[in-house]
Amino acid sequence: MNKTILTVDDSATARQMVAFTLKTAGYDVIEAKDGEDALQKLDQPLAMVVTDLNMPRLDGIGLIKRLRAHPRSKYVPIVMLTTESETAKRQEARAAGATAWIVKPFRPEQLVNVVQKVLG
Repeated sequence: MNKTILTVDDSATARQMVAFTLKTAGYDVIEAKDGEDALQKLDQPLAMVVTDLNMPRLDGIGLIKRLRAHPRSKYVPIVMLTTESETAKRQEARAAGATAWIVKPFRPEQLVNVVQKVLG
């Protein structure tokens, strides 16, 4: 089973926390600093994408739309991990194709639980 997760966040600290949490839980992690960087890293199969919402160059919703349009990532689960908790943003992300939503700051076990639930 593929256990590679792409984490996308313009904050290096947030990326490192997510990567550490997921690696500790047994997942392989690829890091990207924004949506454009993430799109450059689609050369291998992914089990999941965990992305921030507010990022330069290409934000999380733009990234979701691009991932859903790409044959390789069309059905890959996408978890939004963001400080944003506004209902309208959640609905916009869901409409774009987000699978789940976690509000920062997150607890490591919360992230792992969501990833395990989504990946089944």
